[in-house]
Amino acid sequence: MTTTDEPLVLGIETSCDETGVGIVRGHTLLADAIASSVDEHARFGGVVPEVASRAHLEAMVPTIERACETAGIALHDVDAIAVTNGPGLAGALLVGVAAAKSLAFSLGKPLYGVNHLAAHVAVDQLEHGPLPEPCLALLVSGGHSSLLRVTDVTGDIEAMGATIDDAAGEAFDKVARLLGLPFPGGPHIDRSAASGSSVAIDFPRGLTSRRDLERHRFDFSFSGLKTAVARWVEARERSGEPVPVADVAASFQEAVCDVLVRKALDAASSEGIEDLLIGGGVAANSRLRAMAEERASALGIRVRVPRPGLCTDNGAMVAALGSSIVGRGRPPSSYDLPADSSLPVTTVLAG
Repeated sequence: MTTTDEPLVLGIETSCDETGVGIVRGHTLLADAIASSVDEHARFGGVVPEVASRAHLEAMVPTIERACETAGIALHDVDAIAVTNGPGLAGALLVGVAAAKSLAFSLGKPLYGVNHLAAHVAVDQLEHGPLPEPCLALLVSGGHSSLLRVTDVTGDIEAMGATIDDAAGEAFDKVARLLGLPFPGGPHIDRSAASGSSVAIDFPRGLTSRRDLERHRFDFSFSGLKTAVARWVEARERSGEPVPVADVAASFQEAVCDVLVRKALDAASSEGIEDLLIGGGVAANSRLRAMAEERASALGIRVRVPRPGLCTDNGAMVAALGSSIVGRGRPPSSYDLPADSSLPVTTVLAG
């Protein structure tokens, strides 16, 4: 351990298309270096796993060096190495796990394989301090739409609901492609929606009927919404009418945010939880933030959302979770730590 009581942790994140390296001391962020391969995927309209894995290989060492330089430390100064070992793209995860093992072994430091979803929860501590226990976490990204009851972010997380088909971020990307907007779709739909009407088109809210709520009260489905948008756009194009991109974007965004916020607040209320944390890439969406604040306030529920830069995948969130795990005295992972693309959120610390 370093001379302070708070651990100095280096975190590595490679679950998708961002190579992230973060350095955290306690709950203080010292460096958050990111190398994104998003431009290499844009022409395909989505992330290509093999392209992402190769990009991680090329970016890993320069990103680690940049993080250390920003933090003003040498590698041997760190107390522990944390790495996302799941869930995510198998090949991409493998690059990060191999790099973390190499660093931990060569430096003689403990290794911690952590859960990507739990890390999205833990990162809020870098901005707003220790998490309330318990809290309700709504995680929304390109691969996940989850509702979690978080009693202890280092080891006690209960999955209350999840997506049964397309995740929210995936739906944003697909609808953006329909509207001729660039990849990734989330930021572009958010910007386009600002000049459109959220009530112009009444798009469906998935899994919100009385019958659906009996079986899927806290689950999400955005596949039907995506299809409804596609059919609406196709009908306009067949009739020769122009597609009002801003109105479609605003109405689609409203439908997604309505379902996310409605179910999250229902889950919090049902558990008697007064704190809602929103994380993941879609948490950067301006409408989601505003709607959550407005509706939660009426119910006496507090909302915590990290700044947009900490919502997307990054190494800071991995280091933040690693720091909490070290601080709680959890045992480290072994050197046979696997890359687990389907790691369940209930497994916060692997191996």
